[in-house]
Amino acid sequence: QVQLVESGGGLVQAGGSLRLSCAASGRTFSTNGMGWFRQALGTEREFVAAISRSGGTIYYADPVKGRFTISRDNAKNTVYLQMNSLKPEDTAIYYCTGSRCPPTTSRLDYDYWGQGTQVTVSS
Repeated sequence: QVQLVESGGGLVQAGGSLRLSCAASGRTFSTNGMGWFRQALGTEREFVAAISRSGGTIYYADPVKGRFTISRDNAKNTVYLQMNSLKPEDTAIYYCTGSRCPPTTSRLDYDYWGQGTQVTVSS
């Protein structure tokens, strides 16, 4: 099993930045794709970004392209999500996720999930 713990969420004004971190523990060698999803109140969980183990494959959802950057440090078993130019519509709980397979944009393909961290963007 792999345990994922997110941190770095909080309250920020529109136009501001936040950096989310996700620390993995346990059988981390089994993890290939890592990603971030988010869920706003009353909506389904949606894809945000994903990255392969090598970092050579990266996917972004259209609403965050050019504003968010996903990265990972395998030596530290940590994945990051740098979020710039935040908008009120980015407000959601952000979940870190991991897969034994290469990254995809579907939440159905991921095996491990963190508890989530709240991001609130005020206008």
